Amino acid sequence: MTSLLAQLLPVPFEAPTLDALALGPEIVLSLLFVVLLLLDSIKLERARALMPAVANIGFLLALIPLLALAADGGVRIMFGGSYVVDSMALILKAMFIVTAYVIVLLSTNYMAEGDYWESEYYTLMACSVLGMVVMASSRDLIGIFVALELLSIPAYMLAGWRKGDSGSNEAGMKYYLMGVFASAVLLYGMSLIFGVGGSTRLEDIAVRLAEIGDKGVPVVTLAILFTLIGFAFKVSAVPFHSWAPDTYEGAPTPVTAFLAVASKAAGFVALINIVYFCFIVRGDIIQPVFFVLAVLSMTVGNLIALRQTNVVRMLAYSGIAQAGFMLAPFVVADELPIASRQAVVVYLVIYAAMNLGAFAVVIAVARKTRSAEIDSFGGLFSYMPGMAVALTLFLASLIGIPPLGGWYAKFGVFSVLIEAQTTLGLVTALIMAVNTAIAAYYYLKVARAMWFDDAPDGDTAPVRVPTALTAAVVLALIATLVFGVLPGLLTNVTEYGPLALGAR
Repeated sequence: MTSLLAQLLPVPFEAPTLDALALGPEIVLSLLFVVLLLLDSIKLERARALMPAVANIGFLLALIPLLALAADGGVRIMFGGSYVVDSMALILKAMFIVTAYVIVLLSTNYMAEGDYWESEYYTLMACSVLGMVVMASSRDLIGIFVALELLSIPAYMLAGWRKGDSGSNEAGMKYYLMGVFASAVLLYGMSLIFGVGGSTRLEDIAVRLAEIGDKGVPVVTLAILFTLIGFAFKVSAVPFHSWAPDTYEGAPTPVTAFLAVASKAAGFVALINIVYFCFIVRGDIIQPVFFVLAVLSMTVGNLIALRQTNVVRMLAYSGIAQAGFMLAPFVVADELPIASRQAVVVYLVIYAAMNLGAFAVVIAVARKTRSAEIDSFGGLFSYMPGMAVALTLFLASLIGIPPLGGWYAKFGVFSVLIEAQTTLGLVTALIMAVNTAIAAYYYLKVARAMWFDDAPDGDTAPVRVPTALTAAVVLALIATLVFGVLPGLLTNVTEYGPLALGAR
């Protein structure tokens, strides 16, 4: 009786210890969301001109606590290990915030000159970025899922932002339907993991999975597969990629850049957290799955990209292939956990820079041609030489040509695949090399049109590019060049200590 009464009595509540500095970026982004919402509600149409400036000021302010945390160093752990701010989280949060800043630069003129609702656009973007920043530190199933939905739901609405365009409506609907389906699959997998692990904390679940081992419990395999399939939808990995090309082509181009870079990167961050802090103890399950996903994604993405005549659609399939390259290090996660994780993070950051730059140039060219067809890029060097040179460099970086950032990203992946000395790793490296050569063909096809073809309408009059758009191209180009020439800037930051489960 006494024990029963003890169970019924309320448990004393202990307030969690909060680290205001560690939560600084999240606090600033939350305040930014509130400010944008109030500004839109109070000023109405008069707020349109202010929204992009306020959004970018907010994103810059969110970088200040990140810099303070980087200068302070160390690892900050909150909520019993469910929320961790370490060097990996810092660089990923910085990537998300800087990406959002550049997307606002791409959007300023695009939204102002089109028949769009502007104020809500920046409010939703701030909300989505908040979810991405939370994702970078989440070490808990509930935190990961909430962050994933926080970033995804605004993205569904942004994809269909061109209300009067049937293509944009189709893009938003496809993205929404596939996203909801992926969330259902993911949540089912997570529920099975919770049932097996008895906890939502990734570290606790990993300990339980290690205790079970490979002696039975088929539900473990099922849980891991469902969870990985759910994330495969989010990162547009083959065969769960069908939504991406139509969504990217139909959405407004700045939104396409946001989805292709920030949203995809957030999916990879979730994969990094759940694989390296939980599933890594079952390498016998995860490594064959990642081998299939990586090989299919890079091969199918590149082969279909060869046939594309639209640059945005080509970049969509290119993004699928690039997702395959980023999935490749997971194939050797068990043998080289720290090095493979570092390779993924470095690739994510460099991919963000070069892909953002490519989309920025596409937006600049479309201001004149009103088209994203490859033919419309003919003669670009004759009337927009700066943009032609910039896009050539971005495409060369996507191929992996030194000394641009893309070469180091691919070099890091090749290094871990070969160093692991496993059959799956070596086969993946070989297939990746072949796919890199295939990708060079369709990237160089765009470069050839810019440099050697004639302008389709014969009009070679110089075109003025808005300052914000030029700034976006310059920022992306500087990052692409610097990360290629001085890769130590990234590797020094991404050299983490041993994994939470101990050095391996």
